[in-house]
Amino acid sequence: MDTAMVVDLGRQALWMTMIICAPLLGVALVVGLLVGIFQAATSINEQTLSFIPKLLALGLTMSIMGGWMINTLADYTRGIFSRIPTLFG
Repeated sequence: MDTAMVVDLGRQALWMTMIICAPLLGVALVVGLLVGIFQAATSINEQTLSFIPKLLALGLTMSIMGGWMINTLADYTRGIFSRIPTLFG
């Protein structure tokens, strides 16, 4: 296994992490911004107000995107396992 293979495996792992986390992070960002704008408009300074909408939005996102996320991760894992014979040979 040479340096190029290690770098490629690391790059693929980081890319897969970014792809899988992107839907959840995007939804949390949008919900946080909307709740922040609502709090600023109504002068409500309750710190725990943003927790429940984010939790519900992330739960909904996981129920919608969870299957895709698991399939993407399983495909990546299968690809890594299929490359094992070529890594050390």
